Amino acid sequence: MHILDIVRNSVEANAKDIFVSMKIDTDDVLTICFEDNGRGMSPDMAKNVTDPFVTTRTTRKVGMGLSLLKMNAELTNGTLSVESEQDKGTIVSATFNLSHIDCLPFGNLGSVFAMLLGGNPSHTFLFEFSVKEDEFKINSDEIWLMLKETGLSQPKMMMLLKEMINNNLKDMNFYL
Repeated sequence: MHILDIVRNSVEANAKDIFVSMKIDTDDVLTICFEDNGRGMSPDMAKNVTDPFVTTRTTRKVGMGLSLLKMNAELTNGTLSVESEQDKGTIVSATFNLSHIDCLPFGNLGSVFAMLLGGNPSHTFLFEFSVKEDEFKINSDEIWLMLKETGLSQPKMMMLLKEMINNNLKDMNFYL
């Protein structure tokens, strides 16, 4: 859910290019990094953005996404950092200690990333997964180019993409 929420923030910030990286290193640490070229935030907003009562939304007075991500990272003795520059974009990075008892399960990453690709055809996504030396990348522009006839939003294409992602992650031992 964190991935969906943070990427939705990027989409709402008018980002056209969104990069999501998930890396597991040799020290049992997962680092998730989100980088976009959206409208960014002022220095004051970037400093306070993990406060649940700080939000740019006009429909409600709370913003829980980054505050929950920070809380879940810190529960595993991990960290969260936010760097942003107005009119340039934002980088959100979180670390999680995977063997910590409070580390939440990944969920179905194939479904999450397939849904992001299929539901946002006007955005360019680069997803990168790595475990130690093994790496798997997905570039949405390449996928859209291959599937321009059938379209990625077709249920069969979404299922194939989900299976491809999950199989590659399983081959890399990404699921612990």
